[in-house]
Amino acid sequence: MSTDVTAKSPAPAPPGKSGSAAEGGLLQLMLDGLRRNMRQYGMLIALGLIVALFAIWTDGDLLLPHNVSNLVLQNAYVLILAIGMMLVIIAGHIDLSVGSLTAFVGAFAAVLTVQHSVPWPIAVVLCLLVGAAAGAAQGFFIAYLGIPSFIVTLAGMLIFRGFTEILLKGQTLGPFPGGLQKTFTGFLPEVGPNTNYHNLTLLLGLVLIAAVVWQEVRDRRRQQEFALDVLPTRLFLLKLVALVAAVLTLTLLLASYKGAPIVLIILGALVVGYGYMMRNAVFGRHVYAIGGNLPAAKLSGVKDKKVTFYVFLNMGALAALAGLAIASRLNAASPKAGLNYELEAIASSFIGGASMSGGVGTVLGAIIGGLVLGVLNNGMNLLSVGTDWQQVIKGFALLLAVGFDVWNKRKSGS
Repeated sequence: MSTDVTAKSPAPAPPGKSGSAAEGGLLQLMLDGLRRNMRQYGMLIALGLIVALFAIWTDGDLLLPHNVSNLVLQNAYVLILAIGMMLVIIAGHIDLSVGSLTAFVGAFAAVLTVQHSVPWPIAVVLCLLVGAAAGAAQGFFIAYLGIPSFIVTLAGMLIFRGFTEILLKGQTLGPFPGGLQKTFTGFLPEVGPNTNYHNLTLLLGLVLIAAVVWQEVRDRRRQQEFALDVLPTRLFLLKLVALVAAVLTLTLLLASYKGAPIVLIILGALVVGYGYMMRNAVFGRHVYAIGGNLPAAKLSGVKDKKVTFYVFLNMGALAALAGLAIASRLNAASPKAGLNYELEAIASSFIGGASMSGGVGTVLGAIIGGLVLGVLNNGMNLLSVGTDWQQVIKGFALLLAVGFDVWNKRKSGS
C-alpha cells in the first residue's frame, strides 16, 4: 500500500512585502548600530550640526578658508591640552594646574630667548623638560603620597601662577624669535607648480584620506576576527564617506588659503601617536584599567602608581607645548596668560565623551570636544555675541554633553 504525500509549498508573499521587510530590517540594523555607538558618534554628529548651523547663520563666513586657518591656530593650545587631560580623566583624576603651567612655561621661554638670547630650539627643549618635571612632581604627590589630584593640582595652579609673576615681574615680555613664531603660527612651504592650491597640503590630505580608510577597514576586520559587534555594512560605508568628505573639505579649504598650519601637523602627529598608544599599547590599556576599576587592575598586576605618575608627567609636557604655542601666537609672555585654560581642557574632554568616573574616553573624542568649543567661540564671535552670553552658551553645552553621557549610560544599563 502506497501513500501519496504531497509537500505543501509556502504561500508566496504578496508583491512588495519581502522587499519592504528587508529594507525595514536593514534600517533597524543601522539604527541599532548607531544606538550602540551613540557615545562614540553622538558628539561627532553634534559637531557637524553646529558647523552647519553657524555656516548658515554667518552666511558662510565660518567656512571661509582664512577663517578655518584661524580656527586651527586659535584652538591649537586647547586641543593639545585636551589630549593630555583626556588621559588624566580616563585614569580617574583631574588636573587644575595646566592653565597656570602654560603661563609659566611661556614666561620661562620668554626669559630664555628674550633676556638671555638662548637659541630658540634649545629653549623649546628646556621648556618641555620643565613642563615634564612640573607634571612629574605633581604625579609623585598624587601617585606615591596618596594626596588627591584635586588638591595637588589646585596647589600647583597657585604655585605656577606665582612663579609666572616672579619671572615676569608683573610685566609682559616679548617679542619671541621669528623661528619660534613660525613653528607655531606659520604654514607649510609652497612646493611644485602653481595650481591655485597649496600642493603640499593637497598631498598630505590625500595621504590622510588613504590612511583613514585603511585604518577603519583594518579595525573592522580585526573586530570581526574576534567576533565583536561591528557596524552594519551600509552604515560603515556611510561612516567612511562622511570621514573622507570631512577630510577632503578641510584639505581644500586649507589648500585654497596659505596651506596647512605647521601646528596642525604637530597636532595631527599627537593625535595619531596618542590614539595608537591608548588603543594598542600596554600603557594605554593600563590607563583604562586603573580608571575603570582600580582594585581589579591592582589584582591583575597593573602598577597603578607608576601609570598615574607618567600620566601627570605627560600632562606637564603637553601643557608646556601648549604654553609655547599660545605664547608664540601672542608673540609675548604675560602674567595673565592661561586663565581658565584648564577649564576649557576639562570641558573638551567631557564634551568629547569622557566619564566622570574614569575609564572611558578617546583621544579623538577630546579633539572633537575641543572643536565643538572652538566652533562655538568662533561662530559666536562672527555673530558679535557678547562674551557674557558666550559663557552661558558654553556652560549649557557642557551640561548637555555630560547629561547626555549620564542618560546614555543609564539607558545602556537598563
